Amino acid sequence: MPSMDVVSEINLEEVRNAVENASKELSRRYDFNNVEASFEWKKPNVVIKAEGDFHIKQMCDMLRSQLTKRKVDAKAMTMGSTDHSGKTFTQNVTFQEGIEQDVAKKVVKLIKAEKLKVQAAIQGDKLRVTGKKRDELQAVMRLIREADLEQSFQFNNFKD
Repeated sequence: MPSMDVVSEINLEEVRNAVENASKELSRRYDFNNVEASFEWKKPNVVIKAEGDFHIKQMCDMLRSQLTKRKVDAKAMTMGSTDHSGKTFTQNVTFQEGIEQDVAKKVVKLIKAEKLKVQAAIQGDKLRVTGKKRDELQAVMRLIREADLEQSFQFNNFKD
């Protein structure tokens, strides 16, 4: 009986590479000339520091584009609140791994609402989906990708 796992995980090495590339881009950008701004990699988080709120937003976009280039889903990126102390603005960016219980329940409800002939079971921070046909599992993949659940999902352990 075919089965697969629905997980939410990211490659932290690729995130680190994206942070390094964003730092290089930051040093080359003209609009950040004579501005104190930096990306700091604190595994598994990124700390963005700049002189203004506007610069923070631009740096978040730079990081997002670098993540996309490295094939890391930007939906895994969660922006923290912007802190202000003195002339420095700071924002923490965290990366979400694992499927939370309430999101997993939404996915199971979504699968059941489509009335596909599959069974979905929550197993910790992942979801196991089994069905009689491989096509049904591919329909579940398509359904999850098209749903707007504001989280990145990957599919692995695809077994026939």
